[in-house]
Amino acid sequence: MSDEESGTVPAADGTPVAWRRRAGAGDGRPGLVFCGGFRSSMAGEKATFLDSFAAERGLDVLRFDYRGHGASGGVFTELVLGDWIADALLVLDRLTEGPQILVGSSMGAWVAVRAALARPDRVAGLVGIAAATDFTEDLMLPALGEMGLARMRRDGFIDRPSAYGDGPYRITWRLITEARSHLLLRGPVPFSGPVRLLHGLADPDVPWRQSLRLAEALTSPDVRLTLVKDGDHRLSRPQDLDLLGQAVEEVLGTARP
Repeated sequence: MSDEESGTVPAADGTPVAWRRRAGAGDGRPGLVFCGGFRSSMAGEKATFLDSFAAERGLDVLRFDYRGHGASGGVFTELVLGDWIADALLVLDRLTEGPQILVGSSMGAWVAVRAALARPDRVAGLVGIAAATDFTEDLMLPALGEMGLARMRRDGFIDRPSAYGDGPYRITWRLITEARSHLLLRGPVPFSGPVRLLHGLADPDVPWRQSLRLAEALTSPDVRLTLVKDGDHRLSRPQDLDLLGQAVEEVLGTARP
């Protein structure tokens, strides 16, 4: 297993974006970049699994924390989706070379697709786990209800309970409105590389139909969606991680060099 490097790279506003990178065998195969989910970090189970997966196969792998997440600087409530897409592009441009496969979990799948559209010559394939594409518009807004929406517009934010034991979190009206410029599921998504999507039918946070909508919107002819009947949103059980590894192997096998 090769040695892992870590550090920070400054975003456009000077905020440090934390990253961890492991060099592979340098044999020309695409590298892997992990894009985490909303309020998650690169220390999570799927990110560390991908790091070990890549190390065992001699692949380059990079993981990072968006601003306001994990080890990176910044205040979560002052940031929006466009900032996190910019962070993904920053590490892709500054810390990787050659073709890459982007692996995105939940919100990270939305970020990964947006990064792929911005850098079509750099992204060879995509893997999405419980893809939460357009979740601000399609999931958050309807969940607020009329009273919650009125309160958010009045106060500029609303606090929502967390199902994962880490306390309530604040959703800002700016997050919702800024994300509208990044929505994907309102038309075709022009990506031509291989795509593998995994989603749990028992996901309580993001309905599996969001992944189906993404699969339908992508213009690539090589898109497969795997549904896990008893899978939750995290898809971090050993059998889920095995599926993730298989999905990455498939994309590696069909991605352009």
